Amino acid sequence: MKLNTLTYKKGSRNHKRKTYGRGFGSGIGKTSGKGTKGQKARKSGKVRLGFEGGQTPLYRKIPKVGFNNYNFSNDYQVITLSQIVKSNITDFSLESLKQYKLIKDVKKPIKLIGGSKDLKLTKPVKITVNKASKSIIDIVKNAGGEVIIK
Repeated sequence: MKLNTLTYKKGSRNHKRKTYGRGFGSGIGKTSGKGTKGQKARKSGKVRLGFEGGQTPLYRKIPKVGFNNYNFSNDYQVITLSQIVKSNITDFSLESLKQYKLIKDVKKPIKLIGGSKDLKLTKPVKITVNKASKSIIDIVKNAGGEVIIK
């Protein structure tokens, strides 16, 4: 390899950037390919997303619906009866629920619901939760267990 034989790869140096607005001789002088006058010919001639030309836009015509009070909402972590039946545990506390990966966060409130109607509890269980449906409390009590609501 000699320095005088080095060449660039084909196509690597052929792409010359167009120079706008540098006189008639460049072919793209005067208005620089933007036509004549009007908003789009100006330097900041773009309109924002959703702009409808001064007409009241759709997002302002449609009414606001609903109310979400996120400051006081409770995002319950839900546990179903089928999850309890599948796990072979008899004492469900917050720590054991986290340990067996039935819940993700100990700090968030937990709600116990029924799930499917076909499943039945065969053994007595003791469950500590923040909230439970009435039907699930009856099912657990009939199986000889108890639901403790904190």
